Amino acid sequence: MKRVTEGFKMWVSVMVVFAFYAVIFLLFEDYDRKFSEPFGEVSDWHLLLFSIVVMAGLGWLLFHYARRMDQRISREQQQRQNQMRRELTQNIAHELKTPVASILAYTDTILETPDIPDAACRKFIERTNVQARRLTALLQDISTLNKMDYAPDMLRRERVDLSAMVADIVQESEQQLAVRQMTFLNELPQDICIEGNWQLLYSIFRNLTDNAINYAGTNTTIRLWASRTDGLWHFTFSDNGAGIPAEHLPRLFERFYRIDKSRSRDLGGTGLGLAIVKNAVLLHGGTITAVNQPTGGLRFDFTLRQ
Repeated sequence: MKRVTEGFKMWVSVMVVFAFYAVIFLLFEDYDRKFSEPFGEVSDWHLLLFSIVVMAGLGWLLFHYARRMDQRISREQQQRQNQMRRELTQNIAHELKTPVASILAYTDTILETPDIPDAACRKFIERTNVQARRLTALLQDISTLNKMDYAPDMLRRERVDLSAMVADIVQESEQQLAVRQMTFLNELPQDICIEGNWQLLYSIFRNLTDNAINYAGTNTTIRLWASRTDGLWHFTFSDNGAGIPAEHLPRLFERFYRIDKSRSRDLGGTGLGLAIVKNAVLLHGGTITAVNQPTGGLRFDFTLRQ
């Protein structure tokens, strides 16, 4: 089905207004008249013909203006999309470059050093494995974003028990939490079930959890709770860490945006986690915001439709 352009909508709207005005003017040419009467003079018919010609001329001009406006809007949108694609391609290439270079360096060292000690060889293999896993995670995140961008209607939806899902995520994260001496207060009700895509819903809570574990700091507390109003579940995911500088908040959900690039890479982040979170929330009929708490730490407020 062909999309109705903004220019065509404008043209139709203006022509409807002109037509309505012309009909009223011709039927009630004298504002003192209360009822429609047949034209009694030749000038009335001349006025009708003149109005039709003027309206046709205006319609022709407006139609061509609307076409030019649509073409300009299309060009501007295409330019923005091309710019975004170029930036995304550059970012992907940059992110792939580091793990690939590391893998090549480690494997070249092993291949070019036949008498390399077993301990050093194992160390290089372990480091290669870490970089390969990082590369796999990056490709998976890119694939997930592509699915949300280009084929959101093809994502499978089912009834998902979010309460059980979050409980599993907390259990899966126990070791990471223990290493950083962190506490996760899961205060969700036990009956949160929504219609959605299981993988994307999991990515919301998993990425928020991993983000807090990696950046909130040691001896901090993560807290998650929710309430339901008007067919929406309202979630608050917070920590009492240091938060982030205020100037970074508007760009926090951008793809590949990092506050501390070197630290993010050291922690194995792909720079796509929060972008996936935002897109997944939007695809489930919700919105998400991030703010620094007055008492310290970062807070995410988001909604999901039941």
